[in-house]
Amino acid sequence: MNRLQSLREAGVSIWLDTLSRELLDSGDFARLIADCAVTGATSNPTIFAKAITGSDRYDDQLRAAIAAGIRTPRDLFFELALEDVQRAADLLRPVYDDSDGRDGFVSFECTPDLADDGEATIDQALELWGRLARPNVMIKVPA
Repeated sequence: MNRLQSLREAGVSIWLDTLSRELLDSGDFARLIADCAVTGATSNPTIFAKAITGSDRYDDQLRAAIAAGIRTPRDLFFELALEDVQRAADLLRPVYDDSDGRDGFVSFECTPDLADDGEATIDQALELWGRLARPNVMIKVPA
């Protein structure tokens, strides 16, 4: 048993503070769940900006989104990032189910430009929740 697994056995929830297509495609995210007792992951616009601009793994999906008529930077960002959040949530779903919903979450953040507009933040959070359509996703609200 490694140290992370020991912490997990002691009741500590281990969250990964990153998420990317590379982490998902390589199988590393699944291995971290299985071998290192990772029970959750956090993401935010900054994490995804680094992942998207630092990799060509998003290029095909980006081209397809543009061809489908998605044009605004925000909509393109959501098109790319939400797929990764859904994939991570699916990989963490057994953790969520086995813990009766105490663990196994992925977090995704509303865009910070809405932080001063409570109603718009709530609207975006509800839209994101609906689009992600996973019970083990948390929508973070910047403050």
